[in-house]
Amino acid sequence: MAGSVHEKPILQTLRGRKTESIPFWLMRQAGRYLPEYRAVRASKNGFLDMAFDPSSAAEITMQPVRRFRMDGAIIFSDILVIPWALGQNLEFLEGEGPRLGELNPGKLEMRDLEEKLSPVFEALSRTRDCLAAEGYDRTALIGFAGAPWTVVTYMVEGGGSKDFAKVKTMAYAQPENFARLMDILVESTAMYLIAQVRAGAEILQIFDTWAGALDPHGFQHQVIEPTRKIVERVKAAHPDIPIIGFPRGAAMHYPAYVAQTGVDAVGLDGLVCTKWAAAHLQTKCPVQGNLDPMRLLAGGEGLEKAARKILRDFSGGAHIFNLGHGIHKDTPPAHVERLAEIIREFPA
Repeated sequence: MAGSVHEKPILQTLRGRKTESIPFWLMRQAGRYLPEYRAVRASKNGFLDMAFDPSSAAEITMQPVRRFRMDGAIIFSDILVIPWALGQNLEFLEGEGPRLGELNPGKLEMRDLEEKLSPVFEALSRTRDCLAAEGYDRTALIGFAGAPWTVVTYMVEGGGSKDFAKVKTMAYAQPENFARLMDILVESTAMYLIAQVRAGAEILQIFDTWAGALDPHGFQHQVIEPTRKIVERVKAAHPDIPIIGFPRGAAMHYPAYVAQTGVDAVGLDGLVCTKWAAAHLQTKCPVQGNLDPMRLLAGGEGLEKAARKILRDFSGGAHIFNLGHGIHKDTPPAHVERLAEIIREFPA
């Protein structure tokens, strides 16, 4: 595979090259489990106030890198900045998560999207400068966005959902209206990701958190097809940017997702059998994952055994160590430090 041995380890892995150690980063690695994050949060007026302050967002992005020396620094933001930029009201309520206002598809507007999201781009540029200035020359900057299906679930449901009744009813009963809404999200998400690369992102990840909520027909049309269109648009603008797809809960649909979306690597949730994934996915592209976040929360022997099994099972190909979902807010930082040691001790 093409690529320089002087590339950052995670970039080498995404190009299928062997590295001296297994690269790693963790979803939600910048967050409430870190005391330094809580200190910043205490000085700000809520989540969006932090995410849209480039200085704070860059500082928060750097915090876990300074502690644990990850190979990837994912920019501090949220997948729901897209509906906010399109004109839907968004707020984060303490202890409740995101709440979105009434959805009026006819009033969604892409025209000022890049201007509204300019604080995210400035945060990316600042973080890139911080990584260089502080000597983290092995750490790559990761930008991200939510996949259209996951973002539209929040937009239609008004927040999280257990049964996805509203969004599925819209998709099944109003297919033309739903398709127009998804088209808006495809275009705006591609635009957003392209701008992130211009601002300094070296890797992109597409989060499809609710991919597992769909039947096979829905997965094909609401997960695979929109993701394929986004990847196609981003690659047209930035052919060399690596894109990681994370279709959480995809189960039997992972092979089709890898084959049809055009992603360069696939993130695996914690329910995926690592030996199966090594045989059926890692032979097609690099894989990322997939430690259960509760193993990290619990720590101890269970963490060590689970982490080493993942490392062994994926040792035959390109692998980025990560979690199967985000770090739990009550995770002791010492457990993350121990995980980092286990990964670094493992022979690549």
